[in-house]
Amino acid sequence: MAILAGENTRVLCQGITGMAGTYHAHRMMQYGTRVVAGVSPGKGGTSHIDVPVFDHVAEAMKETRANASAVFVPADHAGAAMIEAIEAGMPLVVVVTERVPVLDMVRVREALKGSRTRLVGPNSQGVLTPEACQIGVMATGRARPGRVGVVSRSASLTSEMVSQLTSVGLGQSTTVGIGGDPVHGIGFAECLKLFSDDPNTDGVVLIGEIGGDEEQAAAEYIRNAGMTKPVVALIAGQHAPERRRMGHASMLMSRDHGDANSKIAALESAGVTIADGAHRVGATMRSDLSRKIGSRDALQHHRQATT
Repeated sequence: MAILAGENTRVLCQGITGMAGTYHAHRMMQYGTRVVAGVSPGKGGTSHIDVPVFDHVAEAMKETRANASAVFVPADHAGAAMIEAIEAGMPLVVVVTERVPVLDMVRVREALKGSRTRLVGPNSQGVLTPEACQIGVMATGRARPGRVGVVSRSASLTSEMVSQLTSVGLGQSTTVGIGGDPVHGIGFAECLKLFSDDPNTDGVVLIGEIGGDEEQAAAEYIRNAGMTKPVVALIAGQHAPERRRMGHASMLMSRDHGDANSKIAALESAGVTIADGAHRVGATMRSDLSRKIGSRDALQHHRQATT
């Protein structure tokens, strides 16, 4: 089992005829993802990279039974593309596009209220269930099936942490990039709930960074829900200067809120293990699994999953 996406996911690519959509839809298909449709207004009735193209999301869903969308639409039209998918009842929308205007995302958040859609992103590297489904642009070379979930705000660190987990014999159930924009879809807390409820996820790696309050919300969820699965966290930006924009354009750090120390303190108070360096995340997760789930047998299960 995985969260959000798996072998039965049927992906529709919004913006498939553009350069980014073409490249990444083809890459997803090569990985084994079932890309069943594309949407590009004005090009309905055609075919692109052997995928049927439709003018509208609702039409594509009806004809192909697509149940997830990957959005590669340029930033100035991405908000409208998300709202179209939400109004069509698409269960999962993964938005790779970055620099989507904040006001557009406020409209998207309003459209999400009461809908059946889970939105991942924007500015997300995607969702990856190893050897089953890749939606987005996430690296796949070092990913292996297993029982550790990964949820991250940082694209580059995600690839490194997945590689570390695989190196220590821990495969991944699903990796989710929630994106770094201030107004976005699902966050750490919702992903932690999904992983907590997943019987085939034994522990979670959380990769945070300065700015915003996602990590504090994650700590609150862990504490209030009594989450028992081990969570190992890494917070990037511990040496960043205060009140300076770092990395993601909209993530502004301020004292006692978005700085690394306040995030680390909140997570530690909820029982999360903070890795003592980026190079130690994989080993720390392995140690926590061994200690918290008594898991010679579990670790053997992980090793078998990654071979």
